[in-house]
Order: sequence, then C-alpha cells, then structure tokens
Amino acid sequence: MAPNVRVVIVEYDPEWPLLFEEEKHRLRAALPAAGSIEHMGSTSVPGLGAKPIIDIMVGVMDGAEADLFQRQLESVGYLDVTPEPDNAEWFYCLGRGTRELYYHVHLVVEGSRHWRRQLAFRDHLRANPAAARMYDELKRQLADNYGEDRRGYTEAKTEFITRTLSEVDSALDKPEQ
Repeated sequence: MAPNVRVVIVEYDPEWPLLFEEEKHRLRAALPAAGSIEHMGSTSVPGLGAKPIIDIMVGVMDGAEADLFQRQLESVGYLDVTPEPDNAEWFYCLGRGTRELYYHVHLVVEGSRHWRRQLAFRDHLRANPAAARMYDELKRQLADNYGEDRRGYTEAKTEFITRTLSEVDSALDKPEQ
C-alpha cells in the first residue's frame, strides 16, 4: 500500500473470513507446494476493527522456496513486494488489491517462532474478547494520532503486542505438533 495513505480502522466485516477462504483457494492453486495457509492479523479476529487488509501467512521451508513463491505470486497479481531482509524466518510481504480491500501475503518459515507468534497473538485475541476490545480501542486511538505515518502506527502497537505475547509465551516455546 502507498505509504502516504491515512491509517483507517473500519468496523469488523463478517465477510473477511470468507474473503480469506476465497484467496486461500487462489493461493493454493498458484502455490501447490506451499505449506499451511493461515488467516492472521486483525481481520482474522471476529469483532475486531481493522485496516481493510486481509493478512495471510503462507508456510515455506526456507528462503529459496520463498524466492520461488514470490515469483509465482506475481502471476496472480501480487506485485507490491516488500522483502524482509532482517528476519531469518519471514522473507516477503506481498500485496495486491485496492484501498477498499487489500491482501498481504507473508511468506514465513512454517513452525518458526515468527509463525507461532503470529498465530498465538491471533488465537489469544479470539479467545479473549476483553483483550480484543482493548486492542481495538488502542488501534483506533493510534490511527487518529498517527494519521499517514503507517510505520509510527505499527511501531506504537508493539508494546501491546509484546505484553500480550508474554501472557502466552509458554505456548510459543513448545514445538508445533
């Protein structure tokens, strides 16, 4: 997405899980060798307001597979590519869509700590409506405060996310079954 676009949090849309499932089928067709495909981020938590971006995590084995998948995703419209060179487990964030609805595909080593953290945060918010409400309120306040500063908005959420993950940290240290 363009960096100078105002951060806007919209009300939860019950269509988001259905849109994820449709996109998951498109991704599975484009990437038949991919590992798991997971809906993550705020649009994956019922009732939680979010930027209208469906975040999807696609499991890869390593950087070479991520490079291959990145090229394959271009054929289905994922042309907005952001490499993540400072993370040994998360290789790319790829995007496509419009301001009304955008898709981000994150190519992540399946089962890695980064993978487990994303799912743990999602699952914690799904299971704890009070925490989800607090996160919703924080995001709306930060969106008002940061306007077009998307990086600042994202960084300002870090304390809440870190604190939440510390509550479920023991689950993160267990290997995925």
